[in-house]
Amino acid sequence: MKFVDEVKITIASGRGGPGSVSFRRESFAPRGGPDGGDGGKGGDVIFKTSRHINSLVDYKNLKTYSAENGQPGASANCSGHNGQDLVMIVPEGSVIRSADGEVLYDLTGIDQVTVLHGGRGGKGNTFFKTSVNQAPEYAQPGEEGESLDIILELKLIADVGIIGFPNAGKSTLISRISAAKPKIA
Repeated sequence: MKFVDEVKITIASGRGGPGSVSFRRESFAPRGGPDGGDGGKGGDVIFKTSRHINSLVDYKNLKTYSAENGQPGASANCSGHNGQDLVMIVPEGSVIRSADGEVLYDLTGIDQVTVLHGGRGGKGNTFFKTSVNQAPEYAQPGEEGESLDIILELKLIADVGIIGFPNAGKSTLISRISAAKPKIA
């Protein structure tokens, strides 16, 4: 198993579903009026911590992760389904940074955090019906989701430490037995 302690990925929340423009059409109800339903909400992006994993290797190959979009509204005042949330499971002690290096979230001691919120679903034409406008022929589109380039970083605590007097060769020893490149004066 490979160990990965830093990955650069793009995350995106879901887009809201559009509202529906529909009119009730049944026998014995010639002027049924508008019955367009609302669109569903887009899915959120949630980071959840787990003690059972200790590497970010699951996020190494795929670079873009996105939540599900909301479904459009339907006739008979049926609302669209909400988009499914994207739950990303990371090890405890992970840090979420923006692309320019600013720390957004430190997941030390936190169970879960919602990083991006999905877009709201649009209202159907039933929402816009009034006494003046009894048959609106328009509906709202769904709101766009959010997108963010992030750097996932895992904070590590060393298993072994080397102590000793100055100029005793600690850095030289580390550079010879590992792939680390410490500054050697």
